Amino acid sequence: MPRSHPPYPAEFRSQAVELVRTSGKSILEVARELGISSEGLRHWVRQAETDAGRGRPGDLTTDEKAELQRLRREIRVLREEREILKKAAAFFAKESETR
Repeated sequence: MPRSHPPYPAEFRSQAVELVRTSGKSILEVARELGISSEGLRHWVRQAETDAGRGRPGDLTTDEKAELQRLRREIRVLREEREILKKAAAFFAKESETR
């Protein structure tokens, strides 16, 4: 599903999270004041807690998520390269048999 707007800057997200922590207002109230989704703000708050080491067991920090994404991309590329090499090896093996 396409996004309806570009992602919010990191500084805005961190300020919104800080506002939730220090204002004494609920996430819903802060989200309404800022004109953003309460679920989005709730996710930002939860991710900030995880990044600070206070998240639920098994939650990944932002850095861990980025590394996981990078590694998955690298695995995908390596698998594609391996398939290309397999096909090339089979092609050249067949060529050498016909000579």
